[in-house]
Amino acid sequence: MRYTNIETALAGARALLQQKDIEQPRLDAEVLLAHVLGCSRAALYAGAHRRLEPGQLQHYNRLVQKRAQGHPVAYLVGHKEFMGLDFTVTPAVLIPRPDTELLVETAVHLLSKRAGGRPLMVDVGTGSGAIAVSTAHLVPTLRVLAVDISAPALEVAQKNARTHAVDDRVVFLKGSLLEPVMERLNGEPVDIIAANLPYVPSGDIPGLSREVRREPLLALDGGPDGLDLYRQLIPQAQKLIKPGGHLLLEIGPGQGETALNLLNNWQAKLYRDLGGRERLIAAEKR
Repeated sequence: MRYTNIETALAGARALLQQKDIEQPRLDAEVLLAHVLGCSRAALYAGAHRRLEPGQLQHYNRLVQKRAQGHPVAYLVGHKEFMGLDFTVTPAVLIPRPDTELLVETAVHLLSKRAGGRPLMVDVGTGSGAIAVSTAHLVPTLRVLAVDISAPALEVAQKNARTHAVDDRVVFLKGSLLEPVMERLNGEPVDIIAANLPYVPSGDIPGLSREVRREPLLALDGGPDGLDLYRQLIPQAQKLIKPGGHLLLEIGPGQGETALNLLNNWQAKLYRDLGGRERLIAAEKR
């Protein structure tokens, strides 16, 4: 593709992305070019006739070609907005979704009802650290233990904690589910455990979009019905959460009833996201 200015660059990119059945060709073309030029999307149109330097054009061409092949925009530009904060993302982590903001909002609401002290939250499967970092950012007294089995994911999460100045209150641990937390706490009870674990049923993985299939399989595959890791997590959480504390589980549409049945000994409630889909279980320890 040979582009001469912003306007023609965008037009060519949109045409290619549309031809390759990319869902939002216009938006993606704009985001990628704004990234290359270091400006806002609005500035692209304010300077529509600005000529592109050869290096800028070459960089943009590479990104557009990768997007046409199904690479997620967030990986191409290296960041994603979540809860009003900008998070570094790499192919080592799941890209933060707006749907997960419901979990953070619920955690912040529950923490706001606790009087005084320095509450403790555990974020299981922290990935980019989006849940741990944004909750700590919104609740200045909060302490967080954030766990992930992936060392590369923890490196990304630690960077995000430093970026948003919560690294003094968020401790990152490597390990499976709550095992490293149990070793560290020595009996100190936890106020909230938040978990956005892999919950896509294994049989659904091949039918996911090209973009989602480029995200870490480790962060997607939840076993036959998508809830295998939650079955392991819930008994562990029972031992750690204080009476009246909460376990927050992000789930997928259609998993609500099964997930609630796993929490017979809890006072559990199902929440739906803005699209009306089953998305979150909030369970209080009796």
